[in-house]
This record gives sequence, C-alpha cells and structure tokens, in this order.
Amino acid sequence: MSDAPLKKTPLNEVEHELGGKMVDFGGWELPVQFGGILEEHQAVRERVGLFDVSHMGEVTVKGPDALALLQRATCNDVSKVTDGRAQYNGLLYPNGGFVDDILVYRMAADDYFVVVNASNTDKDYEWMRDAAKGLDVEVRNVSADWAQLALQGPEAERLLQPLADVPLAPIKYYRFALGKVDGAEAIVSRTGYTGEDGFEIYVAPADAPRIFRKLVDAGAKPCGLGARDTLRLEARMALYGNDIDQTTTPIEADLASIVKLEKGDFTGRDVLQREQAEGPKRKLVGFEMIDRGIGRHGYPVVEGGDEIGVVTSGTHSPTLKKPIGLAYLPVGKSAPGTEFSILIRGKETRARVVPTPFYKRAK
Repeated sequence: MSDAPLKKTPLNEVEHELGGKMVDFGGWELPVQFGGILEEHQAVRERVGLFDVSHMGEVTVKGPDALALLQRATCNDVSKVTDGRAQYNGLLYPNGGFVDDILVYRMAADDYFVVVNASNTDKDYEWMRDAAKGLDVEVRNVSADWAQLALQGPEAERLLQPLADVPLAPIKYYRFALGKVDGAEAIVSRTGYTGEDGFEIYVAPADAPRIFRKLVDAGAKPCGLGARDTLRLEARMALYGNDIDQTTTPIEADLASIVKLEKGDFTGRDVLQREQAEGPKRKLVGFEMIDRGIGRHGYPVVEGGDEIGVVTSGTHSPTLKKPIGLAYLPVGKSAPGTEFSILIRGKETRARVVPTPFYKRAK
C-alpha cells in the first residue's frame, strides 16, 4: 500500500457534512454509504438517488485524426456515433484483453470526450497517446477540469428539469445535451451504472457542491459506493478489476456486442476474430445460490477438487432478495440451469447459472 494521502473529489466536504461513511477506494476518499446501502439501493430503484462519481477520468481526443485514433484503439465502431451520442466501448491490448471499458461522447466530427475508470485514468491516457503516434490528433487528460454527478432513478428527470435549461425528455438513452444546470455549463448525459433511468452530469469542480446540495434539497437521496455496486450488479454491468481486466476479452465477458470486426483493423482484432470463429473457452455468466452463502469476488468454482472457474462479483441482491453473482465458467457449463459449486470458506456450495440481467426496469 502507498502512503500517499487519499485524493478527494470536489464533493468531499459535502459528503462529510451529510454523514458519509468514507473509505479508501482505489486511492480516493469516497463514501461507501450515507444512511445505509439497502435504503440507498431502494431509493434508486423506486425514486431517485445521487452519486458522486467525480473520481472518474476524462480524456479529450481532438483533431483531424480523432476518429482514426479511436477506431484503432477500441473494439466498437466509433464511426457509427453521431454528434450528441455516447457509446460504450473497450480499449484493448494486443491480446484482446481490456485496457479499460470506456464511454465515448461525440461532440463533433473531430472532437470526442472519453470517460474512463478512475484507477485507469493515467494508463488509459498514456495508451491513447501512444496509439496516436503518427496521427494528427491531440489527446489530453482533462480529469481535473470535471466533476461528475450521477442522478439515477425513475424520478431523475422530474428532479433535474427545474435546474436544467435544456429540455431533458428529448434526450434518449446514450444521448447527451450541452446546457446549463443551476447556471453552470454542463454536459447532461442520459447514461448511468444502475439499470435505472437517469443522468450523468459533468460540470466544473467549483459548481459541483452547489448542484449536489440543490439536488439533495429537492429530494435526491445521497448514495455511496455500496449501493452503486449492488445496483450495477443487478443490472449486470461489468466492473473493471472484477469482471473484466487485461486477462479477459469482450467475447469471454459476454460483451461481444461491442466487438465490430467489420470496421477494419484495431488493437487485438486478430485475437478476437480467432476467438469468435473458434468460440471462447470460458464465459462470464450470472448465477444465483442454491445453498446458503454468497459467492464473492475471487472465490474459486470447483469440480472434483479442481478449480474450473472463478467468481468475479457477488452480493445479496436487495431487489431480488437472494444472493447473486457473476463467474467465469467453461463454455460447456455456461448454459442457464447448469449447476456448479463455489468454494465458500472451504465448503463446496451449490449455485445455478441464470439468465442476465438479474434486474430489468419496466419501460
């Protein structure tokens, strides 16, 4: 562990004021919860919750070759993204594994705003800069220029609209608008990591505390990392470092939908092309427990004393009221209904593969 002081987001003071229980999250001091994970989870599913995600990183890619760089460095087809739209994508290593999973926002034909995971910001920035060699493009790490709030839940639009000077209803899922929120210049994006409707709001760090307080005063429940994790797992959204990393390909991770081989060459393409032709050897699947217990990150999946897979995420689902999780299993054991054993504290505990997402909101 490093002795470096924990980094703080622009909302740190507000979070202490609101009684946030602060923890070290990848070198950042962030709230794991305020009132309690269950009530925060429920608030997002039924009403509206507010998260500080200002630790996330932002990188701008600008210039005549901006699109060429992103096409070269990622597996999804960025040429399909038009102005005002966002795309979920993967930065890949030559082995097809994830450098990171990212969001790409198209501001203009030669101007992209890329949102990356906090712990990967420096690595992603260097990776994109290296990939830019020989291209007419400027890659900048602008993370210090932005704070990010995630307002999530069925009442998000109603709560945010009085503060926003752009109409929110026309902003469809994975689209965004530039406007003002409480007078502050903002990117308002209909995206999120909870499986609910909602918005991610990017503003200058100085404006974030005022906007956070106003949204809380209007009825948004402040939420921490604990509820963020249970919500994203129910919606089967991958967590970098748990479900995906440099050793897992998008095809193994059941994210083949973001692999567009037909777009032309990109880093890792030959590996993915082979994997798609031959089929992957393992697959990330959802499971629920049959026996008592919770299969958690890192727990081995065993058969006849041999380790055949691993649990990547696991929790007690507040919505479904049962233990759920994700695990890499051999493809032959990945069909829904297949039973398998997880080693929980030395004891073989039965679980069953189930379809995902575990939770899908009613449209």
